[in-house]
Formats: sequence, C-alpha cells, structure tokens
Amino acid sequence: MDVIALTLIVAAAFGTIAHLLRVPALVGFLAAGFVLGAMHIEPFVGLERIADIGVTLLLFTIGLKFDVRSLLRPESYGTTAIHMLLSVLVGAGAVALAGVIGLTAVDGWRTLALVGLALSFSSTVLCVKVLEDRSDDGSLYGQTAIAILVLQDVIAVVFITVNADEPPSPWAFALLLLFPLAWLLRRLLDVIGHGELLVLFGVVMALGPGYLAFEAVGITGDVGALVMGLLFATHRRAIEMSKALFSVKELFLVGFFLLIGMGAAPTWTDAALALLLCIVLLPLTFIGFVWLGRLFGLRNRTAIRTGLVLSNFSEFSIIVAAFGVGAGLLTERWLTVVAIAVALSMVASSIANAHGLRLITALTWLPAQQVSKLRPADRPIDTSGSDVVVLGMGRVGRAAYERLVDEGGLRALGIDNDHAVITRLEGDGLNVLEGDATDLEFWSRLVSGGFVKTVVLAMAFHGSNAFALERLNEAGFDGRVVAVAQHPDQVEHLAARGVDGVLNIYAGAGYTLAGLAMGEDDGAATGSIQG
Repeated sequence: MDVIALTLIVAAAFGTIAHLLRVPALVGFLAAGFVLGAMHIEPFVGLERIADIGVTLLLFTIGLKFDVRSLLRPESYGTTAIHMLLSVLVGAGAVALAGVIGLTAVDGWRTLALVGLALSFSSTVLCVKVLEDRSDDGSLYGQTAIAILVLQDVIAVVFITVNADEPPSPWAFALLLLFPLAWLLRRLLDVIGHGELLVLFGVVMALGPGYLAFEAVGITGDVGALVMGLLFATHRRAIEMSKALFSVKELFLVGFFLLIGMGAAPTWTDAALALLLCIVLLPLTFIGFVWLGRLFGLRNRTAIRTGLVLSNFSEFSIIVAAFGVGAGLLTERWLTVVAIAVALSMVASSIANAHGLRLITALTWLPAQQVSKLRPADRPIDTSGSDVVVLGMGRVGRAAYERLVDEGGLRALGIDNDHAVITRLEGDGLNVLEGDATDLEFWSRLVSGGFVKTVVLAMAFHGSNAFALERLNEAGFDGRVVAVAQHPDQVEHLAARGVDGVLNIYAGAGYTLAGLAMGEDDGAATGSIQG
C-alpha cells in the first residue's frame, strides 16, 4: 500500500480511537506514530515539511491572539527564570540518578547540564493545542502559560544561536524594516476578503515575511512567524484570520505529532530511561509551576491549570539534544531517549489535561491566598447589582447582552475569559468583567450575590457551558438558565440537565432568516429553543 495512504489511514484510525476514549486526538496521532515506527514505516517525502508548516502556522496564530503585556507580568518572567533554573538542576539530578542505577553512562557534568536544559522546556505546540481545544487561549491562565512558553522559546533560540557554527547575518538588522512593512500589510488586511483569500493571506504572512525572512538572516523561522503574528495582533481582523487558519493549521500539525512518534526507535533500556525521566521530572515540574504561580499572586486554581498545561517536554528538547549530539557533548543514544521522553510526556500531559477539572477538585486542600495578595486579574468577581449574567461575550453573547439591556431594561453583566475581548467591550461602554466560567470560587461568588436571577451560557465551548450548568445546579441556583449549543446532541445534553432554554444557533439562524423572509419587523424569532 502507498506509504502516504497507510500513514493517513493509521493516523485517522488512532485519532478516532482517542476521540472515542475522550482524550485529545493528538494522543492518537502520537500513538499512530509509534505504531508506524514499530512497523518500520519511514516518514513519506514531504511529511517533515508539512510538520514544519504546521508549527509555523501555530506560532503565527499564537501571535495573533497574544497580549504582549503579559510578558511583563511577574508571574510570567519570574516563573520562567526560576522554574528553568530549578528544572536544569533537577533534570541533571535525574540523569545522575539514572547513571547510579545503571540505566546510562554519564560523561561528565556537561551531559548532566545539557540533558537538564533540554528537559526544562515545555511544549509550545501541545500547550497551545490544549488551550485552543478548550477555548482557553485568551484566559488568564492561558495567557500566562503562553507568555512563559514564549520566554522559554526565546531562551532556546538564543542558546541555539549562540552555540551555532555560524552567527546570524549582519543583515538581521534589516528585520527592523518589518515594522513599517507591517503598517502597509495591516492596511492590506483591511481590504482582503473572506474565505480562501483570507486563509491564503495568513499563510503567506506566516511563511513569507515571517519564516523565510528570519531564516534568510540566520534566525529560526518559527520566531519570525511568532513576530509577524504579534505585529497583526491588534488589528480588528486578527481573530478572524486566526479562526480562518484553524483547520489548515490543525491538518498540518498532524504531521508534527506523527513525526514525534515515528522518530523513536528505542531499545527497552532507552524506553525505561525515558520513562524514568518522565516519572521523576513531570510531577516536580507541575509542583514547581503551582508553587511559583502561588508565589506570584495567582489563585490555586489558576496556578494548577497553568501547571497542568506546562507539565510536559518540548519539541525544543529534541532540538537542544540534537545540538548536543552534533557538538559531541551527547551520545546519539540521548537524542533517542529525549525524543521518547517528549512523546511520553505529551501523552501523559494530554490525558492529565483532559481530566484537569477533577484534579483541581482533588487539590482543594491547598491553603487559600488572601485576596489582597492576588493579582488584580485573578481576584473573585462581584456580581452584586446585576439582574442577569451573560457568560461568553462573543458575537452571540454580545447580541444577547445588548437586547437584554436595550429591550428588557435589565442590569446585565458580561463575563469572558479573553482579555482582548473584555478590553474591546469596555471601550464600547459595556458592563463586563474578565473571568473564568470554570472557576468554582467564581460560581460561589456569583450565586451568593443574591441579585442575579438569570444566567445566559453563551460560551463557544460546549464543555464550558455544561460545567457552568453543573456548578449552578450544585449551588442550588433557582433562577432561569438559558444556553446555546451547536449540535442536536448538545441541545439534548443541556436540556436533560435542567436548563430552561437551549438555542441551537444553526437552527436558530435558519428560523430567524425565515422570519425576515416573512416580513417580521425585527426578525427576532428566537430560533430553535427547547426546554
């Protein structure tokens, strides 16, 4: 059978199995890579390039949605510096332990330090994929995690650049011309259409002035893709472009996860050593992120969720290990061991994040922090004085908010976990706050206010709406709850759990359009409401 067809069939099969087991599809893609590697199936020509494009597009879309100000927060730069230092020391200790018990030979302190450094990076690809799947990339913990990842990536790039055989070209200073060029490109984005033209424009920006321009002057192109995304981040169509690129990026990233698995051809001793490194380092990595998050003023819940998405090893781990092998500082075996450890950590992290809310509940014994010592963006939300709360202030949530205020005369409060969305809505004069709808303390405060009589669940992710509904039911909230859904099974799921009204937004769009066709004044047929 053709290698390309076989690779895609195995990837689709294992991705489907992962979905049925309710774990991220990328776990299935990694497993598919392991199976293909065990079958001695070599990556087909072009798969590595596909994977590279996927990572480049991912970093470009990170930049499109990233708030640069989060890099200047102590919980970002402080956590990055302290955690990486501790990770190098602990990683070196774990390698030394492996040498003591006979799993490997340790050739001096450089081996310890370099392997420790390689395993101190968290995976940008995995973390952002998990955040996007939960629509949490704009939340406080999501932005904090991405800021830490960006700073880690900068450290990795500096390390590789400083130790490279050839330094960056003097022409690297010409990259400053990207700033005036970005002004022209932003104007062009104003007039670019939708659909495939917007997708093509985004791909060209990521690969052209992003990746290729930086590679041409001796700087890794992925950094260029991230920079280009940041230059477009404040544009009014940045989020639209990110969404347009979503499916293309996801498809290309399948190649990345397949390569991680296919690249591992271990002996049993290699696998045992990689497993030992994961068992020793990943729990300590998680504990370190939680401890530092609390130290820098994050609530337990925020610190735990940040730690969960960052507790894995990075694609940069493999790059640093490969550099060590090329420089003669590490044996070839270490590249295999690190690659296996990266793959195992991604599987473990994906499964842990899929059950993250349960883990957060299990860690409720952690002592609470004083509100006055918390970061302002992470303090409890007071809903006193509001009649209705709208959770999720995207296009649907905002439309609901405005009608409740304008026609219903209600005191509405909009809540969203995306800082950029909140900033924009505040500028438009709406009463909004930044908050995490999966926050148990948030729900307790929301209900105890005593004024809220209606809650609108308008978040994009069905799991978030379902979780919010469960919290309301547990708290004994006796007001009215309405929600949106995108598929019939989601409508049935919410209705079965006691929601007062469920709107299938796709069916609702058709219902409203029919109302307009029949000449209704406001076209305000409310759609497919059940419950």
